[in-house]
Amino acid sequence: MHPLILIPARYASTRFPGKPLAELAGKPMIRHVAERASEAYPDVYVATDDERILRAVQAFGGKAVMTAASHASGTDRCFEAYRSVAAETGASYDVVVNVQGDEPFVRPEQIRSLVNCFARPEIQIATLAARITRQEDITDPNKVKVVFSEQGRALYFSRSPIPCCRGAEISDWLERADYYKHIGMYAYRPEVLREITSLPCGKLEKAESLEQLRWLEHHYAIAVELTGYESIGIDTPADLEEARKWS
Repeated sequence: MHPLILIPARYASTRFPGKPLAELAGKPMIRHVAERASEAYPDVYVATDDERILRAVQAFGGKAVMTAASHASGTDRCFEAYRSVAAETGASYDVVVNVQGDEPFVRPEQIRSLVNCFARPEIQIATLAARITRQEDITDPNKVKVVFSEQGRALYFSRSPIPCCRGAEISDWLERADYYKHIGMYAYRPEVLREITSLPCGKLEKAESLEQLRWLEHHYAIAVELTGYESIGIDTPADLEEARKWS
């Protein structure tokens, strides 16, 4: 299996401009992500739309590729980056992994577990989920929930609590059912990545603002791999301060 690891990183952010270059334990955040990803597989590239990020990655010896600033999602950015890297290197990749650029504590074993899903030929897309243990996460719309089949195939993703425990107080739901938080890391077969980036936005995606629902609406199979580790994603300066306690 020959995977390509891509880390989408854009400079412009409404809540945290310049986030990939924010300092954490003496390094820019994007360096933490790239170095951890490189512990899993050697072919790791940062996909960015900003020369400042490109130069920062090159300064620590990382690999980066420039992409358009107009991409609506990290998935779209990954597809452009995949084409550029494949054309430049001439390499043939079996799997493309999209690692979020704001996950400085991502673990190499999480990346490897996603890639291992593709030993099964029927797998088209894979992602991660972690069991929810805090009641408040069930109702937090920023914590995306996922339900999946006995075979580990995603059935639905939602910002709302799923499943709903009918007839029980919501404060008791965590005791009545299993809840899983979606961890936003994806892996795709290259031909599937090409296909899903050309799909029109679906009704469910518009309603929930979750691009993975577009893939489900078009009958793509998404494997859900469970992880016992939930890292801290950096969305705001306050999140960065919390992350500094971990570093």
